[in-house]
Amino acid sequence: MQNIVQVNYQQTGQSKSTNAYGMREMQARAFEEREAQYLLIKSPPASGKSRALMFLGLDKLKNQGLKKVIVAVPERSIGSSFATTDLMKWGFFANWAPKDEYNLCTAGSEVSASKVKAFQAFMASDEELLICTHATFRFACAELDATAFDDTLVAIDEFHHVSADAENRLGDTLRTIIAESSAHIIAMTGSYFRGDSVPVLRAEDEAKFSKVTYNYYEQLNGYEYLKSLGVGYHFYQGKYTDAIMEVLDTNKKTILHIPNVNSGESTKDKHSEVDFIIDSIGDVVKQDVDTGIITLKRREDGKLLKVANLVDDTQADRDKVVNYLRTIDSVDDMDLIIALGMAKEGFDWPYCEHALTVGYRGSLTEIIQIIGRATRDSENKTHAQFTNLLAQPDAEDAEVKNSVNDLLKAITASLLMEQVLAFNWKFKTKKDENDVAKPGEIKVRGLKKPSTKRVKDILKADLNDLKATVLQDNAMKKAMSGNIDPEVMNKVLIPQVIAKKYPDLSDEEKEEVRQYLVLESVVKNSSVIDLKDLKQAIKEDAEVQQAKEQGKTNASIEKELVPKVVKKLYPELSDDEAESFSKMMLKLPNNTEGGEGKADKRFIRMAGRFVNIDDLHIDLIDQVNPFQRAFEVMSKSVDAKVLKVIQETIEATRITMDFEEAKILWPKIQAFVKTYQREPNINSYDPLEKRMAECIVYLKAEKRKQMEANG
Repeated sequence: MQNIVQVNYQQTGQSKSTNAYGMREMQARAFEEREAQYLLIKSPPASGKSRALMFLGLDKLKNQGLKKVIVAVPERSIGSSFATTDLMKWGFFANWAPKDEYNLCTAGSEVSASKVKAFQAFMASDEELLICTHATFRFACAELDATAFDDTLVAIDEFHHVSADAENRLGDTLRTIIAESSAHIIAMTGSYFRGDSVPVLRAEDEAKFSKVTYNYYEQLNGYEYLKSLGVGYHFYQGKYTDAIMEVLDTNKKTILHIPNVNSGESTKDKHSEVDFIIDSIGDVVKQDVDTGIITLKRREDGKLLKVANLVDDTQADRDKVVNYLRTIDSVDDMDLIIALGMAKEGFDWPYCEHALTVGYRGSLTEIIQIIGRATRDSENKTHAQFTNLLAQPDAEDAEVKNSVNDLLKAITASLLMEQVLAFNWKFKTKKDENDVAKPGEIKVRGLKKPSTKRVKDILKADLNDLKATVLQDNAMKKAMSGNIDPEVMNKVLIPQVIAKKYPDLSDEEKEEVRQYLVLESVVKNSSVIDLKDLKQAIKEDAEVQQAKEQGKTNASIEKELVPKVVKKLYPELSDDEAESFSKMMLKLPNNTEGGEGKADKRFIRMAGRFVNIDDLHIDLIDQVNPFQRAFEVMSKSVDAKVLKVIQETIEATRITMDFEEAKILWPKIQAFVKTYQREPNINSYDPLEKRMAECIVYLKAEKRKQMEANG
């Protein structure tokens, strides 16, 4: 099926370059904030967060007067990321050298008395470095006074495991340390989205943190090999095991996550599922006694494949496989990893090309972490792919409501991924016709300029987090059915979410945040086409040059080949869109073909049409549904019967009409009546016409209430 998200990168190689201290770009950015007592680092997988912590921790020990550094990771396997590292050979002033007895990410229970005792012994000693799991940290802290952490740096890796919920023990422990000690805190995460309605930190605690953000586009655009990333969905009926081979390409290095045994997609026998998948691929040749790795002979051609089974519950056997995976240093060492709860955050297999996940994942963080397994740079791949295999909603199924809800959550998660993974435009207010945008900028008429530092900070560091909150809002998910007017969505629903998340903002500040959030969401879900780049691509295209040499007419070239060039340069466009834009472009006067001048030479695809960026106004942006393209893709991916089931299920739980929505819909109703000489029909198949009809019913009811109140 067509990818909902398709992002292309420029392979600049910048991600791996280092400065005089051996720091990569993200690490140097974090090091600039080394004096901060509380520091939150939001940075994608493979960007070097572990090494950044080493630089920061050593500086706090050597130059800032702190006595200890504690690093807490979510699981034992991630502890190896903080092993002894020679930093001085790259130009830094000290090495990272934790002692073995204070690396508590070793075999055995994370909450054993011996590990808790070792933690407490470390706190009472003169030793400087300790590595442990979140669980060990929590249990050890339960027996320590918060003041024990004075002059100590506490670093929490995969910080999204913290929650502002009072029942979250890690969050509660951290809040106590912040409130009752002079400890420094460094929080690191590749994703700040929990996937539930509970924030990671309380607003008053989060305000204390300085933030370093290194976004996914910066990381992936700076790779040497990876060119593109796709996120797509595949639907099945019946059992997922009958459809798995439709999406499992054993020519690609793949991590396959089977569904949780408690989910609707599971057969409730995870071991049989693994056996079925293996048998569908080929025949087992052997299973290595020392490593636990299975060698398969692929049935279609006899090729030998290496498979790791991480679903196996036997601790000894699983440990063998995990230890083998840690030592992989060749692309030929592994072909397929089958996992359930493992191989997500902190798992490093750079050769992975395809992350294939069965069933809906309830956490945005989990989805981002899984995708991150395939987005590491490696010479064996130019494209990384995430595929979610989902059960197709069935009208006959008693659980159809849950099935549709899961589908909507999956689609909204992909929308967030597009926001996270795409290029970050700089948006500025367009003052007049002579106000020309610089490279990387888009200027928009009517766009408010951020008026306070608070708004600027939100736009700089928190916009993706706010989008995650918006996309998880129930009313926003229902908007994908198309039965909510875009202006209602953008001017009523989104402001409600902003007001709830940032109650301290003034009305003016909320409107500024709203405009930038809607603008960036719309633009990132669209395609920005630069005429100058396109004209150059047409000029240099091999097929076009060959056609000219063969004497083909310009009309023939424009009709047959130009749409192909458009599609090559902007693969996210459909064939029809590429053809439509080609026709429009060829009708434009020559003075719009690019180069120097006052006019912007770019077009943006919005709501099914191409708009000259020179004509962008915030009022136009507010008329666009950011969900529209995802809904279009979904519409093409399922048949009409299934789409009707989805729409009917959404409509059955539509939002209640309120005056703010009615106020926006009323002029549209008047325009409808004027155009069609009738009122909107409440039984219409057009969801917007139906919603306008419901608005009339609502307004009549409100009028009756008013008349009754007035006697």
